[in-house]
Amino acid sequence: MIRSVITLVCAAALAVPLIAFGASKPEAGNAAPEFTLQSQEGTPVSLKDLRGQWVVLYFYPKDFTSGCTIEAHNFERDIEQYKKLNATIVGVSLDSVDSHKKFCVKEGLNFKLLSDADQAVSKEYGVLTNMGPVKYASRNTFLIDPQGKIAKVFPDVKPEQHSAEVLETIAEMEKK
Repeated sequence: MIRSVITLVCAAALAVPLIAFGASKPEAGNAAPEFTLQSQEGTPVSLKDLRGQWVVLYFYPKDFTSGCTIEAHNFERDIEQYKKLNATIVGVSLDSVDSHKKFCVKEGLNFKLLSDADQAVSKEYGVLTNMGPVKYASRNTFLIDPQGKIAKVFPDVKPEQHSAEVLETIAEMEKK
């Protein structure tokens, strides 16, 4: 009986929706919140330094997990298409610089992964999520135009098709 009650309580706790912390997500048309974070190379990357090009700012939960690896591989696969569209890819998670470095080496990634270990940028972008005692950045992407404004927000991203979806969006916006 007690075991059944404990099992039920644990199952109910897991079924509770994830809790997002911090600010609400910035919306399309708003200026993208500025930040400076360390890359996998240990060098600072500032959003303001990326002006003049499209920025695919994608938040993801954790290095070395299946969905995050698929998403990163697809961005890497399509990197030449992004370059043709004057776009750069920047991934952000709460993982450490060292974790990002190992992830990039193991998976052959050649774009910037930024460490938001203090969770400030994830909070600012409204993607910091809590599942029990574990916090992580939920899978959301912000497409930032060359002037620094958010052109589109992609909530609850599906890793398998996301890169193609972002490329299509940039191409459509370039036609306007």
